[in-house]
Amino acid sequence: MTSPLPLDGASLTIPHLLAVARERRPVAVTADAHDRVLASRLVVERAVVAGHRIYGITTGFGGLSHHVVPPDQLRELQVSLVRSHASGTGPALPRDVVRSLLLLRLNSLLRGHSGVRPAITDRLVEFLNRDLVPWIPEQGSVGASGDLAPLAHLGLALIGEGAFVAAGSGAPEPAKEVLRREGLRPLELVEKEGVALLNGTSLMASYLALAVADLTSLRDAATIAIALSFDALEGDPESLDDRLGEVRNSPGQRAAARALRALLDSSALAVRRAAWSGQDPYTLRCAPQVLDAVGVAIDFAEGIVGRELNAVTDNPVVFEPEEFVSGGNFHGQPLALALDTLALATQYLAAFAERRIARLLHPALSRGLPAFLAPAPGVSSGFMIPQYLAAALVNENATLVHPASAASLPTSADQEDFVSMGPWAGVKLRRVLENTRKVVAVEWIVAAQAVELRRPKTGGRGSEAAVRAVRARVAPWTRDRSPAADIESIAGLLDDGTLVREVRASAPF
Repeated sequence: MTSPLPLDGASLTIPHLLAVARERRPVAVTADAHDRVLASRLVVERAVVAGHRIYGITTGFGGLSHHVVPPDQLRELQVSLVRSHASGTGPALPRDVVRSLLLLRLNSLLRGHSGVRPAITDRLVEFLNRDLVPWIPEQGSVGASGDLAPLAHLGLALIGEGAFVAAGSGAPEPAKEVLRREGLRPLELVEKEGVALLNGTSLMASYLALAVADLTSLRDAATIAIALSFDALEGDPESLDDRLGEVRNSPGQRAAARALRALLDSSALAVRRAAWSGQDPYTLRCAPQVLDAVGVAIDFAEGIVGRELNAVTDNPVVFEPEEFVSGGNFHGQPLALALDTLALATQYLAAFAERRIARLLHPALSRGLPAFLAPAPGVSSGFMIPQYLAAALVNENATLVHPASAASLPTSADQEDFVSMGPWAGVKLRRVLENTRKVVAVEWIVAAQAVELRRPKTGGRGSEAAVRAVRARVAPWTRDRSPAADIESIAGLLDDGTLVREVRASAPF
């Protein structure tokens, strides 16, 4: 049995998050973190007894922050906040996003600057360890003052209202029934707990952490696809010379070229040309440079989310002995920038792959391959339409990569007059990643067929391993058939990393 991941508010990493969000690793709160939570709660309780005016504890929220709340309504204030802010709509967030969101909200509270009781953090642990996934609608957050609407739906589940996602069917199941079945009593929120739950960047950070991992994996799959096409189009490996990256002062370019050289090792197709025949197209010759750009975006995003995984994004922030500091840690602008940047970088991979697919199928550009790789051109259309699919997905991506964070709309009577729109950036990014994975899957299938048409010549160690991996799932194209199931199959195996692992076993890169 997997040991619980110890959470202390300061040590969470992306691999930890993936293990909890996607592999259901259990979690446990460290003793030090529990003590910090309790200490911050005592600060809140002393301030309430003293009657201090504190935003979100003894006052209203947002544009209503000038309203002072009577002492006998302070707890009602927190419950009203959750109910009124749970205004999301649309489909439920995916399970991995919600589990990641739960983990990030929990880890932030464990820093001990939010003033909640240990009962709150203990219940979030229970949700994760029992795989209780609150029903959280996708739409409704503008990414400032935290992910208010999504986190409010989490709050509803805590108090026995709202819903959970039913295992198996994915339908909403009333929270009250789920908690009763699990033997858990609905929580009663007290001072500060509603605002502490809602004020945070947990949804945006969830999107970003998962996307960094997914794009890193997809870049590896795209690198293998490039090697396949490099062999299939009999590219000249001169452009992969390490000295080119050295003189450009680009470690990322050098790493990408090194990976491609490893995949093309021992190739009889991608060899230096004895006679001048012109230069390769950019989608072969400039592969290290484009892959480097994707890596730059990943590094940028990873740096931002790496800090956010262990960040306090509440407002006001509680400091001992008795200080409440109001600020804007809930604002998602850095996350929104990173999400928008990753979407653009992902589109680079999709557009890059589609151009190679088109070249492999074009008899005037493919260096001797049959038109559309068809076994009987004319009678057979070969891979003509999978290229249409790739073009359609690239075009869809082109509309989706418009930066969400470029357009702010003010909220809360202009008190919140510049917001990040990061959650929409996250939704779009997941769609762009999905589309790009399918485009890369098409390149794997088409380029593998093209490599086989070059027989008896063989490709590099990595290319041949990729051909074997494809052929274990996809039959050669000997007559026309629907390729839809093949594309979905390969895309799924790229998503879970199976195909990349198989290639790495034969050709580490």
